[in-house]
Amino acid sequence: MGIDMNRFPTAAHLVSWAKFCPQVHASAGKTKNKGRGGGNPWLAATPGNIAAAAARTDTFLGARYRRIARRRGKQKAIVATGNTLLTIAYHLLTDPEARFHDLGADHYESRINKERHARNLATQLQAATGQKILIRNGKAVILEPEAA
Repeated sequence: MGIDMNRFPTAAHLVSWAKFCPQVHASAGKTKNKGRGGGNPWLAATPGNIAAAAARTDTFLGARYRRIARRRGKQKAIVATGNTLLTIAYHLLTDPEARFHDLGADHYESRINKERHARNLATQLQAATGQKILIRNGKAVILEPEAA
């Protein structure tokens, strides 16, 4: 990869060149995920190993791995976290003034709108139980059905 990033116009070009992004093949209007490309096995192993090690840490990358692994599986989470690592490396190598600052393990949780999350949970509970549930002043209120 080297330290000269002039050959890569964007971070996405570096990730694509390293073959550390998922491939999508389309035919007849259907898309099929094909894993990631071949590329250099030595280069591909490094972000993968770093991503696997970062998964056990209490950092932004660890939280990203766990968040994706919960939804998509461990292998896809390693590829996504490795993709993020290469993007970080690109930005650090292109800008000599750039410094790495970890966003923290609670980055994703701090961006969640608590009121919207409460409404979504109330809607799921309402669908499961059939009762009418409202959120008032941060508290769940179960409305009794009117007698007909």
